[in-house]
Amino acid sequence: MSDLLYLHGFLSSPQSVKAQATAQWFAQHRPHIRLHIPQLSNFPGKVKAQLDDYLAAHPELTAQGLKVIGSSMGGYLASYLVEQHGGRAVLINPAVRPYELLLGYVGNHVNPYTQEPFSIVNEDMDRLQQLDTPLLKHPENYLVLLQTGDETLDYRQAQQKYQASQLHIEQGGDHSFVNYSNQLPKIARFLAV
Repeated sequence: MSDLLYLHGFLSSPQSVKAQATAQWFAQHRPHIRLHIPQLSNFPGKVKAQLDDYLAAHPELTAQGLKVIGSSMGGYLASYLVEQHGGRAVLINPAVRPYELLLGYVGNHVNPYTQEPFSIVNEDMDRLQQLDTPLLKHPENYLVLLQTGDETLDYRQAQQKYQASQLHIEQGGDHSFVNYSNQLPKIARFLAV
C-alpha cells in the first residue's frame, strides 16, 4: 500500500469535481494507493499548522517520499510541503503568490461546499507568504499542468516559477483544468504510483 496526498484549492473541498475524479480514478486504476484528501481550513492562517499536524498523524505519507497532487492554492501548499519534506508533486493551475491574490478577498465568505462561514484578514497574507518557495531545491520533482485560459490565475506566473520543471501547457481551458481526468494516467506515472 502506497500513500498519496491531494490538496484542494481555496473555497474548495474534498467534494470538488477534481478531488472526486482523482479518488475515482485511483480507486479504479491504482487500488493499492491510499488517497488522502483532507478538508483544508478555510482560514489561510491555520493551514500550515493543519498540514503539519496531518503529516505528523500520517507518517506513512512521508515515509517513502511525499507524493502530492495540489490544485490552485493546494499547488502552492504542495510546493511548500515538497520543499520541506522532499518528494514529488503534480500541480494543477497552481497559485504562485496567493498572498497577493487574496488581498482582494479580505472580508467575510462562505465555503460553497461546506457552508462554513469564515473571514480573511490582512494577517493571513503574512502567514501565507511564510510558506512561499521562491527558489526550488529540486525543480525536477514537479510536474505542472497549466491551461492558458485560467480565469483566476495568470498561468505565466507558474510557467516562470516552474520553468525548470516538467511543464504541460494547454491552450484555452479554465481554472478548473478542463478534461483533468485525461491527465490522471500521466500524473500517476510522474508520481510513480
